[in-house]
Amino acid sequence: MAALHGAHLHKPVFTDSYFLDKATQMVGLGTDMVTIKDMSGLILPSRVARLVTLFKKHLKVPVHFHTHSTPGYGLASTLSAIVNGVDGIDTNIWYFAGGPGAPAIELVYILCKKMGIELELNMEAIQAINEHLFTMHRELSVYDTVGKLPKAFNPLEDRLPAEIDRFFNDAITAARKDKEDDLILYCRAIESFFDFPEPDELLNKAEIPGVLYAELRKQLKRTGREDLLDEAMKLIPRVRMDAGLPPLVTPVSQIIAGQAMACAQDEAEGRPLYSKPISPYISLVRGEYGKTPVPVDPEFRQQITGSREEQGYDASEYLFQENPDLEGSADKLAENEKELLLLELFPTNARRYLMQQKNAEVGK
Repeated sequence: MAALHGAHLHKPVFTDSYFLDKATQMVGLGTDMVTIKDMSGLILPSRVARLVTLFKKHLKVPVHFHTHSTPGYGLASTLSAIVNGVDGIDTNIWYFAGGPGAPAIELVYILCKKMGIELELNMEAIQAINEHLFTMHRELSVYDTVGKLPKAFNPLEDRLPAEIDRFFNDAITAARKDKEDDLILYCRAIESFFDFPEPDELLNKAEIPGVLYAELRKQLKRTGREDLLDEAMKLIPRVRMDAGLPPLVTPVSQIIAGQAMACAQDEAEGRPLYSKPISPYISLVRGEYGKTPVPVDPEFRQQITGSREEQGYDASEYLFQENPDLEGSADKLAENEKELLLLELFPTNARRYLMQQKNAEVGK
């Protein structure tokens, strides 16, 4: 980053104390759980261990953990979270797990069973769902950017080979002894045996969620500019840093990736970077998405938005969506908090959906 900007690197931003402070603020606002959400799958087992331990010590609400598997740390970091007392984890069912997805619930089930941890799961139901989703996955295979499925496996019926069973035991031992390299090695060996996608090291450099990476590839392929993928991935750290180092979670991750694509196009066509900033990126740099972890350079903000000053989103002039009367009735289209929220978030689709619902109720 210093080479890109010709300046010294800033001090570390996303420290353990930074995350604990954010979590404490959330609890103070009334949240009933806190999730360590790692959308890019970049968090290492040792960092998970520290954060979970820290949160469990200082927070009085349940602590959950969410990660993905694209760079190859997902299963190892999930096991580390479990060993260090996390209250809940996110997983995916077998045929949608690994790669851009979360670790497989079936692998977590085996690990927890070996550690004597009881899960409130109906594995019979999960296996029935998995069989149905296998058929669905085949129907959606044209959209699958990974291009492979893991070997069929049912933890309730299938017997693990002795060597693979030993890998599960070794992974648990490594997690308990904080031997990170061994833990990652054993977990990757387990996933490799079942033919889950291999780790994608490119994600470690670009630091974007695997799902977003897959979408980026798909968009470039659709526009016939797949040649821009490597350069767009290289530009993502700079585009993110210029915008104040925002966390890459929807919708900001899509904004950063979209601007990186635009900058890659600038380079390919001999224009200066940011010759055509996209509208959401302008809003992000302006300040409409809130405070960023690192202040945006005023000169850069001037270049992108035309003003050096940060301008947050002004909600005071927000106009709520019209909630019309139902024809021939004194009732409103949106009758409760859930329906009002749908109307605000998705005005057109929600209006059509709610109208269909009300008409169907009248027709009964």
